[in-house]
Amino acid sequence: MTAIKRIGILTSGGDAPGMNAAIRSVVIAAHHYHFAVIGFYHGFNGLLHDEHIKQAQQLSLEDIHNIIQRGGTILKSARCPEMLSEKGLIKAATTLTNEKIDALIMIGGDGSFKGLLDLQAHWPGQIIGIPGTIDNDLDSTDFTIGFATAVNTAIEAIDKIRDTADAFERIFIVEVMGRHSGHITFNVGIACGAEQVLSFENFSIDDKQATLQKLADEINTAQHHHQGSYIIVLAENVWPGGAVALAGELKHKANVDCTACVLGHIQRGGSPVPKDRLLATKMGVAAVQALIEGKHNIMIAEQNNGICHVALVDAVKHQKTVNQQLVDAQQNILALTAQNQY
Repeated sequence: MTAIKRIGILTSGGDAPGMNAAIRSVVIAAHHYHFAVIGFYHGFNGLLHDEHIKQAQQLSLEDIHNIIQRGGTILKSARCPEMLSEKGLIKAATTLTNEKIDALIMIGGDGSFKGLLDLQAHWPGQIIGIPGTIDNDLDSTDFTIGFATAVNTAIEAIDKIRDTADAFERIFIVEVMGRHSGHITFNVGIACGAEQVLSFENFSIDDKQATLQKLADEINTAQHHHQGSYIIVLAENVWPGGAVALAGELKHKANVDCTACVLGHIQRGGSPVPKDRLLATKMGVAAVQALIEGKHNIMIAEQNNGICHVALVDAVKHQKTVNQQLVDAQQNILALTAQNQY
């Protein structure tokens, strides 16, 4: 067993529902083993700023009471460009040393984990990553904290949009988050019965004109047969200019009137669904137990419903791809449903 007395914890990058549940779990597990947990505020910025002493505090059981159902993060989060520099890494390492931190637990995504890997060259403590991002794009884990809630939030929104689309027999283009992957897009699109799903996995900018023509033809066919509504779920960053631009191009090319709806940051907020609360809790406990076992430079992952350890360097090596069965099903079967009705 490794002699641990003080564990540092911070949340970094985009917030994800369930981060608070993970913080709570870490604090409770650490308390069980008689470790102190020092929370650093605003991500890596809490390690870098001169006033870092003011931004760090020992978290008690009272601090994490009644937060499992809260979205966001009580430790706040932020991007930190300084961590990309040698100077910033040294400042972060110095803070950890001055605060007598033996191990650091980070809840975040791939960018945050890369910062952790860079930090290990300047600080000898143990490093553990807990995957918290709605994008679900970290390799070697089936799910990341926040993904299930983001999908659920988008589904609820699109189901309501569908009611209006049916009432007015309209075409809606709904843009969902996901950064540069289509995990949210395909899961939401299929779960909502969208007529089309457009994401990185089935669209290339080189095929833009062909895709535009195909969409226009299919929408016109649906309207000709008086289909009540038509929903396109679009991944952010995949179409130049997003949903608004796609709606404009369909109007210009095929005189198709579309309503663009960008869900945006609504997907990152809200109370985490039970799946995220449970995942975060399991991962938080596993992180503390991994530290006791002397584990270092690992990410806590879920694979086949079980918790396991993955080397951090492997977790950020590749972006996890969307299940090909989902992509194939949407492209070859589900997208034809509307056409087969005619």
